[in-house]
Amino acid sequence: MQFTAEQIAQLLQGSVEGDPNATVNKLSRIEEGGEGSLSFLANPAYAQYVYGTTASVVIIGKDFPLTAPVKTTLVRVADAQGAFAKVLEMYNTIKLDKKGVSPQAVISSGATHGENCYIGPLAFIGENVKLGNNVKIYPQCYVGDNVTIGDNTTVFANVTIYSDCVVGAKCIIHSGTVIGSDGFRFATGAPNGASAKIPQIGNVVLEDEVEIGANCAIDRATLGSTILRKGVKFDNLIHIAHNVEVGENTYYAAGGVVAGSTKIGKNCMFSGQVGIIGHLKIADGTIIAAQSGISKNTKAGEAYMGSPAWEASKYRKSYIHFRNLEKLVERIEALEEGK
Repeated sequence: MQFTAEQIAQLLQGSVEGDPNATVNKLSRIEEGGEGSLSFLANPAYAQYVYGTTASVVIIGKDFPLTAPVKTTLVRVADAQGAFAKVLEMYNTIKLDKKGVSPQAVISSGATHGENCYIGPLAFIGENVKLGNNVKIYPQCYVGDNVTIGDNTTVFANVTIYSDCVVGAKCIIHSGTVIGSDGFRFATGAPNGASAKIPQIGNVVLEDEVEIGANCAIDRATLGSTILRKGVKFDNLIHIAHNVEVGENTYYAAGGVVAGSTKIGKNCMFSGQVGIIGHLKIADGTIIAAQSGISKNTKAGEAYMGSPAWEASKYRKSYIHFRNLEKLVERIEALEEGK
């Protein structure tokens, strides 16, 4: 991939200061630079680097003030960070634009796929699988029988999708993730202490534009579906148990666990290592701080923290007293001794 400063300016609706024919073929941070690299400057804290950078082209805000001459070519734009994000997206699209079916892939006779698909070496595609257009299945993936995957979805290497699951359009599933493994349910209480596994015959449904990080596990439902609604975004190492529903545009940072049959609303934001017990209702817009344990239903738009968690405003006030607990105990003991 090689572009001139002029081409970049046209793409970003900006203007060139310097050599319009300066060419770039890679991206870099401004403090690293390098001949042929493209960088950006949006944060004033990094302004010092623009005067000595060896990057060939730097994207910069149209009103960003400079106090000395620069050697690099500048592309002035309305929003430097947003413009660079657009370049990153374009770069990533080109880099990941794979097509074709590897002769080393195993594709069952009843499977179908749309146009411009990529199926990498050692990928397995089961019976009656339906892949949409522009779907990318990276090497060593397993796609079980009767799975449907929508247009423009990417499944990175070593992902496992069990039978009967549904993946929507424009989804991204990162390496090591398992979709549709059994829910953790056993019939206990037999007289001899034995337990029997309850068969899990449901599936997992990912709606459009869902992204799942690396090494996540999304369990299939006992009956019906475990559902991640449109626009859900998961970080790495998240476990979603059977029959959970996660509402639209909810974000979940790494290390989270949700127990069975809990219903999570839309537009929620959960920090790392949040645990939620089963059969709860998490209201729309709920915010949960890191390492919190949720053991009761939440209120819409409320923030929670602690384990067990409660409203963040109450938690902070109580925590002040908790930190002073030793002094309070000493005062009480002194009062009792005075008696």
